[in-house]
Amino acid sequence: MPALGDVVAVLDELYDPRWADDWDAVGTVVGDPKAQVTRILFAVDPVQAVVDEAVAWGADLIVTHHPLYLSGVTSVAASSPKGRVVHDLISHGVALHTCHTNADGPPLGVSESLALALGLTDIQPLEPDPAEPIDKWVVFVPDDDVEQVTAAMHGAGAGAIGDYDHAMFLTSGTGSFRPLDGADPAIGRIGEVEQVAETRVEMVAETGIRESVRAALLAVHPYEEVVYDVLDTAERASDRGSGRIGVLPEAMRLGDFAAHVTQRLPEHASATRVAGDLDVEVRTVALCGGSGDFLLGAADAAGADVFVTSDLRHHPVSEHRERPGACAVIDVPHWAAEWTWLPVASSEVAARCGDTVETRVSTIVTDPWTHVVTPSTRSTR
Repeated sequence: MPALGDVVAVLDELYDPRWADDWDAVGTVVGDPKAQVTRILFAVDPVQAVVDEAVAWGADLIVTHHPLYLSGVTSVAASSPKGRVVHDLISHGVALHTCHTNADGPPLGVSESLALALGLTDIQPLEPDPAEPIDKWVVFVPDDDVEQVTAAMHGAGAGAIGDYDHAMFLTSGTGSFRPLDGADPAIGRIGEVEQVAETRVEMVAETGIRESVRAALLAVHPYEEVVYDVLDTAERASDRGSGRIGVLPEAMRLGDFAAHVTQRLPEHASATRVAGDLDVEVRTVALCGGSGDFLLGAADAAGADVFVTSDLRHHPVSEHRERPGACAVIDVPHWAAEWTWLPVASSEVAARCGDTVETRVSTIVTDPWTHVVTPSTRSTR
């Protein structure tokens, strides 16, 4: 069975903490990295009811989307609700780990999970994040030394492209130079023009490891003065980003789509709100798991027929709908939209742990809204 540190490594690979917003608090809140983990409970909120469920089931770890604390504290006394959570977790040997904004935008993240739950296809980030910057390396190496130079560069992380490594392109040619007084040439003599059979080596590497690649190259290259280029490459879009956009298998009325959204989300006691003509046809759907009013403009610009998100305020939606041709809007409960991530994360973590852990998705409704009063149900007394 894996240790907590092993499971956290799997979670960090899926939802890298570096992707979290600056204000966020993600990572392990409670737990010993060396403790063994056999059962993992996934939930949206780290509230007492979820902790009680984990204890009753015998979970060793709870993974939640929302953090327990978003700001510093000076006390975790059990006299407060959050302090009680900490005490119960520790006393029962249950760890707590949070994947919040770092889980919003990547593949298998919150927004993508919502898109999959709604049955969308051709799913893409609505606002893609830029990919990690990439350097293009060009190095000129004597033919006899190509193997050791390329091995050193690969060892430093160069030549990795997606699911491939050791990628490079080699071109044969002739290098020419003349050593001057004071030089200590590995090949050739002072004052004489030398021509050497060389190989032009080309490979890419993330900009963040530039100095490691440079050091590895210079450590093994035989020349006193190494000739190489490091070139910036054009900015690329990554597979991460805010929100998602996709298409329905078949177009449907907005009213029918709103009912479809409600049916695909877990049951709750809150409301689904619609802004738009219920008879308009929708096919292209933009969405954002969690609070997404900042993407209203992006949804329109991308040609969406409807935008699905949560926590929408009056003024942004009113201003949006006043624009000619603006897409329809559907506001769903925050908890319900983000719950769709739990089965995806649970399944993926179990698979990556080689099924050495048992996972469960909490179905406790932790949406704080417990009732909806509409004009038809409002008391007239």
